[in-house]
Amino acid sequence: MNTRAWIVFLDESGVSLLPQIRRTYSPRGRTALLRHRLNWKRASMAGALGYHSTDPDRGARLCFHLKPGSYDTAGLIEVLEQVKVFYRGERVVLVWDGLSAHWSRAMRAWAAEQDWLTLERLPAYAPELNPVELLWSSLKKRELANLAGDHLADVADATEQGIRRINANPRLPWSSLAHTGLTIRPPHPPNLRKDQ
Repeated sequence: MNTRAWIVFLDESGVSLLPQIRRTYSPRGRTALLRHRLNWKRASMAGALGYHSTDPDRGARLCFHLKPGSYDTAGLIEVLEQVKVFYRGERVVLVWDGLSAHWSRAMRAWAAEQDWLTLERLPAYAPELNPVELLWSSLKKRELANLAGDHLADVADATEQGIRRINANPRLPWSSLAHTGLTIRPPHPPNLRKDQ
């Protein structure tokens, strides 16, 4: 693996017009009611959260994609094309789970033609190792909590607002990585200057 690369964790999650029900406050004697139309329309979101392997001062970077329906191999290749543009062709080591669309024959053939991309697989049944999972949790507990939208555009707007909140707080992506127990350390000891 090239040590001058972005380590990028990618994960997908679903959202729908059915609200994410969370506890809330209401005036004493008035039970909070959540009214919605029982609409089952769904959208999928993909997040790619990257950390530079040799230069943590470059910060964490979050690339986000939202689409109606669910992801298949073609949809994920579209997401990876966006990731390529987002990282401006720099080397990327992509870490994701064992979803069948991630390791399909078409995906492996496409990835083999990409000189900027290396694919790595998370251990099976280990979502706790993917920091993007924690960002989804944050988004669903804040911006999407108790949201009873009439259209997928309402969910998309709230989701984009949450992504802006996450991007505005540079500590949040790093704390998500720390919560997984994973670290990214530069190749030189921290007590030495880079030129030593």
